[in-house]
Amino acid sequence: MHLGIDRHSREIIAAIDDTGLELSYGGLCDFAQVFGAMMPRRSMVFCLCENTIGALSGYIGCLSNRIVPLLIGAAIDRKLLARLIEVYTPAYLWMPERLVSEFNLPILYKGYGFVLVRTEHELYPINDDLAMLLTTSGSTGSPKLVRHKYINLEANAKNVAAFFGWTKDDRAIADLPMQYTMGLNVINSHLYAGASVLLTAHNLMSPDFWRNIKDQRATNFTGVPFSYEVLFKLRFTRMDLPYLTTLAEGGGKLTTGMFADLADYAGRTGKRFFATFGTTETSARLAFLPPELAKAKIGSIGRAIPGGELFLLDENGKEIKQMEAEGEMGYRGPNVTMGYAFCRNDLLLGDEWQGEYLTGDIAKRDSDGCYYIIGRKSRFLKLYGLRVSLDRCERLIKDEFKIDCVCTGTDKRMDIYITGDSCKDGVQRFISKKTGIVMSAYAVFIVESIPRNESGKVQYEALVRKRTLRVI
Repeated sequence: MHLGIDRHSREIIAAIDDTGLELSYGGLCDFAQVFGAMMPRRSMVFCLCENTIGALSGYIGCLSNRIVPLLIGAAIDRKLLARLIEVYTPAYLWMPERLVSEFNLPILYKGYGFVLVRTEHELYPINDDLAMLLTTSGSTGSPKLVRHKYINLEANAKNVAAFFGWTKDDRAIADLPMQYTMGLNVINSHLYAGASVLLTAHNLMSPDFWRNIKDQRATNFTGVPFSYEVLFKLRFTRMDLPYLTTLAEGGGKLTTGMFADLADYAGRTGKRFFATFGTTETSARLAFLPPELAKAKIGSIGRAIPGGELFLLDENGKEIKQMEAEGEMGYRGPNVTMGYAFCRNDLLLGDEWQGEYLTGDIAKRDSDGCYYIIGRKSRFLKLYGLRVSLDRCERLIKDEFKIDCVCTGTDKRMDIYITGDSCKDGVQRFISKKTGIVMSAYAVFIVESIPRNESGKVQYEALVRKRTLRVI
């Protein structure tokens, strides 16, 4: 069975969702056997996911029977879904029962509120090592997918469970979408350890979210930077959360202030705070900072996960051997995926990356071997001949003004989007002073909110459309 779920006691609860539905490890194994009998091995299935028992069981059923799923959100734009179906011609769809009327396809099987339907498409050859497909965080408008091998998912689940020290007594909050690589890793690493996963579709602002945390005695929470921005606005550090022992962060860089506040909160309350880093291309996590270093290494992603290796490359692509250095960060390990797919013919391709992936991030390595992400290789402008990091400017503004902020632009001008009217006069002067570049190199726009997708990533095209006021 996928992730070795058949190793665990059958009566232990594997997952609980918002409806109160529970599924034991034994029940999950039984479902996987029945589900696998519905389709030939190596079938292509689109799983329209929600954080529910139905979606989770379908994912496990596919991987346990060498059926290849593409995990996508059930709320995906229907034009994009139609495009993906046209490009990858899946033979089956696994989706919430309420969506059946949209497709008018014959139902083969029902289970846990989901249905399996057969499309008109036939099976086609795919690589024997291909286990699963995910979209990348930046490819919501294209058919670009990441190709995962079975060993990628197993190795990452095992190694992540090891550095967190998950046991069967842990109860993980799975609020990040399961079709998002970090959300799936939360599920995989806990199932590998025989723990329980608390699936939720409630957002962090909902009273039901916090009620579930307390009622279900949740022990572990993983969030992206936007998750923690919301939590701090809710003043969660003042909440009574006696069962919550571990806080983890991934999917982007926290501001220096939030990182320090989380490290301090964890230290005061006897909890653990893990900063982690990963990509879809590396099956989620590839680095972590041990909680005992959180206060001393503010902003660091730490070192490689067990079984992996981090390295830096200079501008000529040569590996930098000295300890203290700066360059493009790369990673080697068994969780590095096979490469990308852009059409169904690419699903026949073998492992193009051979265990090594260049992240596209510029990072600094300190004398202790800990890494700090400085910014994206592509997220730099050259203003008045000076190289300026968009990511660093965002962090400076967020830390100084305590507002949401996104920086974009060209080598002619940086565009700064903020959500606070009261800061409009100060932001331009502040960033000009910090970078030493004249104020005319910057334009500030006020927006009501920063548009993000379900995994917290900024939607840049929507952001430009939302701008309402330019600050001169």
